[in-house]
Amino acid sequence: MNDELRYRFPAGFRWGAGTSAFQIEGGVTEDGRGPSVWDTFAAAEGSIHSRHTAEVACDHFHRYEADIALMAEIGLPEYRFSVSWPRVMADGRNPEPRGLEFYDRVVDALLGRGINPSVTLYHWDLPQALEDEGGWPARDTAYRFADYAALVQRSLGDRVDQWTTVNEPFCAAFLGYGIGVHAPGIQDDVLALQAGHHLMLGHGLAMQALRAGSRTGQEFGLALNFSPALADVDDRRHAEARRKFDGLHNRFFLDAMLGRGYPADVVADTRHLGEWTSAIRDGDLDLVAQPVDWLGVNYYAPARVLPLDDPEAVSNCRLPGLRGVDVLPPRGPLTSFGWEQAPGALTSLLTWLHEYAGGIPLAVLENGAAFEDKVEADGRVHDKERERYLHEHLHAVLDGIRAGADVRAYVVWSFLDNFEWALGYTQRFGLVHVDFADGLDRRIKDSAYYYARVIETNALPD
Repeated sequence: MNDELRYRFPAGFRWGAGTSAFQIEGGVTEDGRGPSVWDTFAAAEGSIHSRHTAEVACDHFHRYEADIALMAEIGLPEYRFSVSWPRVMADGRNPEPRGLEFYDRVVDALLGRGINPSVTLYHWDLPQALEDEGGWPARDTAYRFADYAALVQRSLGDRVDQWTTVNEPFCAAFLGYGIGVHAPGIQDDVLALQAGHHLMLGHGLAMQALRAGSRTGQEFGLALNFSPALADVDDRRHAEARRKFDGLHNRFFLDAMLGRGYPADVVADTRHLGEWTSAIRDGDLDLVAQPVDWLGVNYYAPARVLPLDDPEAVSNCRLPGLRGVDVLPPRGPLTSFGWEQAPGALTSLLTWLHEYAGGIPLAVLENGAAFEDKVEADGRVHDKERERYLHEHLHAVLDGIRAGADVRAYVVWSFLDNFEWALGYTQRFGLVHVDFADGLDRRIKDSAYYYARVIETNALPD
């Protein structure tokens, strides 16, 4: 195989960059938008680094046309963004026409620049009104989500082909209701697992609603975040630690989506939290297992696990119900987020998913890195670390494809520097630099120009 073919991606491979509504939009009280759980959480003392808020964020709500012009300048073929549920349904139930009109304008602006819109329906910004009624631990929220999905499909479905129901239910459920480091900031293992089930039920119900209003050419999927479990020792105890971590972090949501129910070993591991399974009703698992056109794969870093001497000891990674497992510090090189850079783990993940999920089409919908970018004297952002990161991880995707994985897309996280949840504005993931200290000016980083060359050629440079 010559080098030109060796580093080329398959014909029709989809390229893009992504964002989420709460992290970039701002305009949190404009045009009838209601509060989300993240607005409430960010206002609570001690929840967000340096008391940062997303009230303005990147001001994309007002600057979307200029931002889309930057996407066109980079040459992005596809833009993955999320719709803010409280912007289009302030109370989670009743439509807000002005919010729908905003996304209508965004989609038209994208198409006007030759950029394909890819919509994510849920990226963690639950309307606060629904949280007040019980949030994701309450079954009714899944049905309200299906209503919301149908509403957005009616508004945008004539022009949007790519749809993601839920982005990373692991984070919304386990970080939001279990550990409490994400909104709504609750620490309850039983509620976390029940929230996880209802998020998956909401996914299934939303898939039914989207399919009911679909047209030819539309594709629908779910995005899960994966953290492959690594161990330094190949023995039974370390294998058991890997199994426990993998079960809750990676297989809990995946198996349910694939129609296998929640993994039997995970249910057994969490039997001391047996109350959580009361949320599962007859027929639920069939609803969850709606056919998808692809699986969204979000990958940032692996986890290095170690068995504890006491198998009943509470894990330091605090996954709901996880016992007897320690998570070791990541190993360099690290991103500024403290995440391990391990592109080989992405290749292993893609090949494992190909086999484990029966050859399902895969789309890498989030992959990227935060670094301490700065504007240099020449007015540019020379983010060589991110350029290297992207190059290595794109090589990892190619290695997965060569090993047989049916990978059809790669979407960088993220298009803009943004509000990075509990860490506020301290972490920069963007292809485009945002000056949060002075006017929110945008600058295209060197990594974006590298990515533009990859997109243009559908191949990696030598």
